[in-house]
Amino acid sequence: QVQLVESGGGLVQAGGSLRLSCAASVRTFSPYVMGWFRQAPGKEREFAAAITWSGGSRYYADSVKGRFTISRDNAKNTFYLQMNSLKPEDTAIYYCAAALNRLGREPDHYDYWGQGTQVTVSS
Repeated sequence: QVQLVESGGGLVQAGGSLRLSCAASVRTFSPYVMGWFRQAPGKEREFAAAITWSGGSRYYADSVKGRFTISRDNAKNTFYLQMNSLKPEDTAIYYCAAALNRLGREPDHYDYWGQGTQVTVSS
């Protein structure tokens, strides 16, 4: 059973930066794509970014494009979300997820999920 463990959330002022990490618990891990989603209070979970595990192709939601960067370290079974120029509307719980077989922007395309990490951006 694959477990994903996020870290790196916290409180930051608007305009600041945070880097989230997501580590897979298994030694051999070869998903098709890894993604970051976020969920603000009272809102549905939404796609933020994704990266293919083998080729490193990257995909972003329009709301984060140009500010967030997704990356991976295959040797460490870890991937990251570098968040710059943070805005109060980025405040949410951020979840990492892994999809074994397909690329998508919907939560139900993903097979494994982390527990979430809170990101709070103050104005």
